[in-house]
Amino acid sequence: MSRIIRTEPSPVLSKAVEYHGFVYTMGVVANDPAGGIKAQTQDVLAQIDSLLETHGTDNTRLLQAHIWLKNMADRAAMNEVWTAWLPEGAAPVRACVQAELADPRYLVEIMITACR
Repeated sequence: MSRIIRTEPSPVLSKAVEYHGFVYTMGVVANDPAGGIKAQTQDVLAQIDSLLETHGTDNTRLLQAHIWLKNMADRAAMNEVWTAWLPEGAAPVRACVQAELADPRYLVEIMITACR
């Protein structure tokens, strides 16, 4: 049977799950929701970097991203930070939608699938 590795599991979710060399992150939100869309996106991507590093991979190995924005008007500003973070030629497939997030102060939530 294949091993499933869970990072910081709680009764509700794990921060990341690795199975067969694939790494799935939770929906990551900013640690400090007081910042604007660029600050929150930078915070989220830094957390994703840390989760990927824990599993021996990085943002050059992204396969898929799901992005939820509180307001689609923030898409261009979020994309500025997103594209600066992505290695050239390594963009994953992606969905970006407007959604009501768990806390009204959150402006962005990102979930990643990557491989090792």
